[in-house]
Amino acid sequence: MTPELSQRLSAAGLDPQDVENLVHTALDEDGETDVTSTPIFAPEHTSTGDLTAREAGVVAGIPVACAVFEALDVAYQPKAEDGDHVVPGQTLISVSGRTRAILRAERTALNLLTHLSGIATAAHKWTKALEGTKAKVRDTRKTLPGLRALQKYAVRCGGGVNHRMGLHDAALIKDNHIAAAGSVTKAYEAIRSVYPSLHIQVECDTLAQVEEALSVGADSILLDNMTDAQMTEAVRLVAGRAELEASGGLTLDRARDVAVTGVDYLAVGALTHSARVFDIGLDFT
Repeated sequence: MTPELSQRLSAAGLDPQDVENLVHTALDEDGETDVTSTPIFAPEHTSTGDLTAREAGVVAGIPVACAVFEALDVAYQPKAEDGDHVVPGQTLISVSGRTRAILRAERTALNLLTHLSGIATAAHKWTKALEGTKAKVRDTRKTLPGLRALQKYAVRCGGGVNHRMGLHDAALIKDNHIAAAGSVTKAYEAIRSVYPSLHIQVECDTLAQVEEALSVGADSILLDNMTDAQMTEAVRLVAGRAELEASGGLTLDRARDVAVTGVDYLAVGALTHSARVFDIGLDFT
């Protein structure tokens, strides 16, 4: 990988080596020989082409797609930046090189670019819905194996914010932890005794659990499947002493109603597990 591309990925908060490994894994899935292109095009045959947006939205994954082309010695020229709002017909990347290599790179580059741009576009829609409130849309750990860093990066490109990256960087006491430990207090105290400075969030199904979580000193409280009225009351009870995050069954249509209750975050797993791919195509010029 060239130093320039490596720097672009690092600046985006991505590990260049992880991206390079992912690219090679994806390319390897297609096998060593393209039995369609090899008989048609001589090794020295060259082409140029453009990756073009076919709908309006927010793009993410430009340097990742470039890493695919670079891996196959295809020259590329980015025409857009991650986080850009693009329109139908807008060129995102121009490529040139051996025709066989471009066609081999095409699907892998598009798979990554359309998926990440779909997430960014979805995150942007939620961000727009929350404008004028203090609430922000936040992702979850409901990500595809091996793609978490990229998917969470795409959320940031769309204006959303990230929750914890994994089980290692913050504690989230959920219903099964509470059931097995015996109470919110017991679960919280067990974690705090081992990790005195760790951020601890507690999932609460009832206002009574909210009061208990607050009493033990939870840094953040997840309001799980609560009504708007219950969340409004939770905001009153907490009075700024902990972060509040709404979760469970949230939809874009309901987003603003939830935000005006006063919560700090809306947890939306659909950003990463159900985002529709963004329509992008590669056409030879």
